[in-house]
Amino acid sequence: MANDPSTSSQLFARKPLALLLEEAKGENRLRRVLGPVQLTALGIGAIIGAGIFVATGAAAHNIAGPSLMLSYVIAGITCIFAALCYAEFAAMVPVAGSAYTYAYATLGELFAWIIGWDLILEYGVSSAAVATGWSAYFQSAVSKIGIHIPKILSESPWKYDPATGHFASTGALFNLPAIVIVVIITAILVKGIQESATFNGVMVAIKVAAVLFVIGVGAFFINTTNWHPFAPFGWTGISFFGHRVAGMADGGGAPIGTMAGAAIIFFAYIGFDSVSTHAEEAKNPQRDVPIGIIVSLLVCTVLYIAVVAVLTGMVKYSNLDIAAPVSDAFKQKGMGWAEGLIATAGVSGITSVLLVMMLSGPRVFLAMARDGLLPKATFGDVHPKFRTPWKSTMLVGTFVGALAGFLPIDALLHLANIGTLLAFVIVCAAVLIMRKKHPEAERPFRCPWVPFVPVMGVLSCLMLMFSLPVANWWRLIAWLALGFVIYFAYGRRHSVMRNQSA
Repeated sequence: MANDPSTSSQLFARKPLALLLEEAKGENRLRRVLGPVQLTALGIGAIIGAGIFVATGAAAHNIAGPSLMLSYVIAGITCIFAALCYAEFAAMVPVAGSAYTYAYATLGELFAWIIGWDLILEYGVSSAAVATGWSAYFQSAVSKIGIHIPKILSESPWKYDPATGHFASTGALFNLPAIVIVVIITAILVKGIQESATFNGVMVAIKVAAVLFVIGVGAFFINTTNWHPFAPFGWTGISFFGHRVAGMADGGGAPIGTMAGAAIIFFAYIGFDSVSTHAEEAKNPQRDVPIGIIVSLLVCTVLYIAVVAVLTGMVKYSNLDIAAPVSDAFKQKGMGWAEGLIATAGVSGITSVLLVMMLSGPRVFLAMARDGLLPKATFGDVHPKFRTPWKSTMLVGTFVGALAGFLPIDALLHLANIGTLLAFVIVCAAVLIMRKKHPEAERPFRCPWVPFVPVMGVLSCLMLMFSLPVANWWRLIAWLALGFVIYFAYGRRHSVMRNQSA
């Protein structure tokens, strides 16, 4: 797969698989300690959290109604297409970096930079949004025992008005609980992957038990008349760069309906791809990483659909609470005692999401630093004792803490969905390219039904991207433009591949 610089631009130089695997054997290799159960738990830890405990209420109330059940099916199927493609690459290239590494091996350096920069956006901004959501649930939980955080330290100094796109002052200084949890998680991540995985496993067990409680108990309070009308906002809700193609729109012109619901709640699925960033820390990555990706995604899809069915059956969609839909639904049914229990589970659930999100970003930095695209002394330094990318973990923690402490959750969520969908599009396309150009490469796990699965992955992700408000596209373009400045100012000149072929 070596590239000939005389016939191909260095911007699209591909990194040989043999070189990727050889680099992972060096002194900077991460410790292989994760088995299939831990990898699956990391996937579930990243997926189940704000999606169930927060996003379901707003999406059902404002966008899809009871048909949000189908929205989760659509988003889940889209993710399955992408997951199968991720699994093939994760088994072929069991090193840190996830989609960044896959893009470098198939599409070349420039595409690798784009996807790496995109992943940094996904994990960094998503972590900040999750930390902000954690703060809200934590304050709700401790308020039940009479502890109240002063308003001046309980939220962002600004609130975001999506109707005008402007920020207004809240009178607060910063969101102290969000900053504190980011500091704690950062310390755990620096200590080691084994400790992180164990902590995550405990959090996952608590929140899965809570989700099963919601489904099992809530099922007895379902009133099927609450499911009518099933799709009050229509079955579609598709736009193209702000121009409505099919379905209805809200007062601000954003699409609403079942398809629009799938695009909005896609945030709930962010995380399964993070399993692939830990391939270098898997004991048997060729087998265990595909298992972790696929099993975690299937389990979470089933749980999401069941929770939405229960919530919209217990309470009319128009009466669902937007901020805390799960606990409020039980409160409306006279089970106030369950409110504190669910709020506590929400804290633990969102904690594990934050841990996995912040665990993933430094691994992408590590892969980019190995290639010379970022300063290796900082982003590529692995701690001699803990075997973790400790410097980049601390930098990510500082970045996430600043965002979570000073920006409202509304502003943080804008880029999460579209950035993830772009990563999925590139990975699905890369599978097609790899099968065409290198059919002889060893594939311990093969994506089934090629080209159908990757083609459908590309098309379904693009469809969801076009169902998002147009402002998301402009923010993505601005972020990528900043990335290009960094790449051409530093990355391209220090690229290991470029210097080797010069």
